[in-house]
Amino acid sequence: MRLLKTIQFDNSSAEELEKFKFRQAARAVVFDGEGKVAPLFVSKKNYHKLPGGGVEKGESIEEALRRECREEIGCEIKITGEIGMTIEHRTKWQIRQEAFCYTAEVVGAKGQPAFTDDEIEDNFSVLWVSLNEAIEILETDQSDDYQWKFIKIRELAFLKEVRR
Repeated sequence: MRLLKTIQFDNSSAEELEKFKFRQAARAVVFDGEGKVAPLFVSKKNYHKLPGGGVEKGESIEEALRRECREEIGCEIKITGEIGMTIEHRTKWQIRQEAFCYTAEVVGAKGQPAFTDDEIEDNFSVLWVSLNEAIEILETDQSDDYQWKFIKIRELAFLKEVRR
């Protein structure tokens, strides 16, 4: 998959970055039958993100993406294409994350999310908006959350790639 961005906010050396814990994540720009996409709003931290999350042991990236979409937006999906990937160096947590993003479409009826306890505590909710609205929303997000600065750059790279 094509690398769209490497995101790093400090001057950690290559040797330091090699010691970081490695994590893979799957993300999707999911379209419904009306051409709307599903960003999630994390109201406790005041930012938006695409559905997706970490790849668990024994899962493929595509399996993780399908599971995360069932959990976070309550939908079964069909993966329709590759968007690209990002690499994030989250120095504060010493994590190197590769995020793989796909386009997908909803299969069947939209259901209810099955948020994790952490997502419930952060007050997650699903929006269905046009692609341009999703980009505008993310561009105007403001948050003090550490991971938000990575999320905003990553998600905007994915959304703008789809719009292109």
